[in-house]
Amino acid sequence: MISSEIGKEVIKKELPLIPKLPGVYRMLNSKNEILYVGKAKNLPNRLKSYIAEKNHIIRTERMLSQTKKIEITTTSNESEALLLEANLIKKYKPKFNILLRDDKSFPFIFIGNKDKWPQIKRHRGKKAKEGFYFGPFASAGSANWTIKMIQKIFHLRVCDDTVFKNRERPCILYQIKRCSGPCVGYIKKEEYKRSVDDAIEFVSGKSRRIQKNLSNQMEKASEDLDFERAVILRDRIKALNIIQSSQKINEANLVEADVIAGYKESGKTCVQVFFYRSKQNWGNQAFFPKHDPDEKLSNILNSFVSQFYENKNVPSIIILSEDIKEKNLIEKTLSKKESKQVNISIAKKGSKLKVINQAIKNAKDSLNRKLYESQNNKDLFDSISKKFNLEANISLIEVYDNSHIQGTNSVGALIAFGDEGFIKKRYRKFNIKKKDNEQDDYGMMREVLNRRFKRAIQEKDNFLSFPDLVMIDGGKGQYSSARETMNELGLHDIPVIAIAKGKYRNSGDETFFHNGKDYKFEKNDPTLFFLQRIRDESHRFAISAHRAKRKKGITKSLLDQIQGVGSMRKRSLLNHFGSARAVESASLDEIKSVDGVEEKVAKKIYNFFHE
Repeated sequence: MISSEIGKEVIKKELPLIPKLPGVYRMLNSKNEILYVGKAKNLPNRLKSYIAEKNHIIRTERMLSQTKKIEITTTSNESEALLLEANLIKKYKPKFNILLRDDKSFPFIFIGNKDKWPQIKRHRGKKAKEGFYFGPFASAGSANWTIKMIQKIFHLRVCDDTVFKNRERPCILYQIKRCSGPCVGYIKKEEYKRSVDDAIEFVSGKSRRIQKNLSNQMEKASEDLDFERAVILRDRIKALNIIQSSQKINEANLVEADVIAGYKESGKTCVQVFFYRSKQNWGNQAFFPKHDPDEKLSNILNSFVSQFYENKNVPSIIILSEDIKEKNLIEKTLSKKESKQVNISIAKKGSKLKVINQAIKNAKDSLNRKLYESQNNKDLFDSISKKFNLEANISLIEVYDNSHIQGTNSVGALIAFGDEGFIKKRYRKFNIKKKDNEQDDYGMMREVLNRRFKRAIQEKDNFLSFPDLVMIDGGKGQYSSARETMNELGLHDIPVIAIAKGKYRNSGDETFFHNGKDYKFEKNDPTLFFLQRIRDESHRFAISAHRAKRKKGITKSLLDQIQGVGSMRKRSLLNHFGSARAVESASLDEIKSVDGVEEKVAKKIYNFFHE
């Protein structure tokens, strides 16, 4: 029977020691795992409520029954507590908190303003470089599409600096009228700068002025009988019309806003976020927070907003589909964080309500698809259990594959699939450490499984929980090797299945090995298609890891062997000379002329090649 008295006693003992200040508290279990993170304006008052209330909801009862320890962190105010709470929830993912599964930063478009010939590119992560950032975009696809349109209209370069500095003739982008060829001097610096300024104005929402300007230039070019330039300007105007018609100004006239709507059904929730910038819809993204099935939608949205903006830029306006209890606190905290006024409003009428209703519809559709996929996946898991006579229910499968070329750059790969699809955060790659295993497929598999499961058995940092089923890409030999390894680790109860391609390696003729038996599926069996799909994903991931390792090896040069030449100096030397062989042929004075290479290092480089 669940008893909350255990946790209440822990709180009673700690209360006299807790200061009457704002802060964050953490409930921990007997293994020192964080069960729950909460915040409070007054820590003792909040913790007293756990003792005073007699009828807690089931989730709180379960949490208190497992609580063996409390940790607190005081803050100077409630806003700091809110930000710290969101940070700790994201970091530790406590099982009794509402969790936003958000492991991605959103892409921006970046145009540098310090370069002589600014480049336009997609950017993620910290905004360390000086320049203009536009976003966020909901996906890499929507950012790429906008960059493509900007290329068509303004002909800005997308190539990186190394390629740009070493070109002798323009690339294909110049030929298809998506670049003005600044790398080979086909455009004057002043004209290119005008194009950059126009592109910045365009993504800032001033497309009408740009269109008028282009039209005036086209008319002037026609009057001057410069028909070639007039045709180029006409094509730019045409591309501008395409982007304007596909990114219509939104009905609510939202200049800079995020629209956040939630929909809950069958104990699951989808939250849709629409990004509006420069009066345009820059895409939307669906999120599926983890929460108790009985949690209220308003509480889910409240937690979502505080966690979502913990590490992201905040727009001036946030429009929600539901009222949230901490609206004023979150508003105040985000305004302070961004050093600007942030307003959170609930859409109730007019054009904003239309935008929210559209977002709710998207959330409903996304959730229905997710629920259907989850149910479909559960049915497939059941059919696997039935086919291979597995005793335990399946909700998590791990698939292993190896990749190498004649024993070089050997890599083992692990992918995971659960009720809701592929779990990318559980993907792992293993660089094979033992030389003897590099040309031995069985040895590679043994090493990978040993390293993966020993970590879990020993409960080392960032270990993965055990799967319900292990799948190996291979035949009888691979199966025997994997099963033996798992048994040696004491993991007899985790079933292993090997999947081998047919005689002619054609898809559909796979043989499966499990517990000393061979299994086949009918060619049109949905379970076979499913197993092929997750096998192919493991193969894709293994090959991509192998290629990355190979590429890393290829990019190593003679310069890596010279003491004092790190990645920055290596890049400067290669940008200046083009190759390590050209550095070898250079004189001491030529090496000294490279930015960042002082005389002492230049002598080392020169002596390395000439001693």
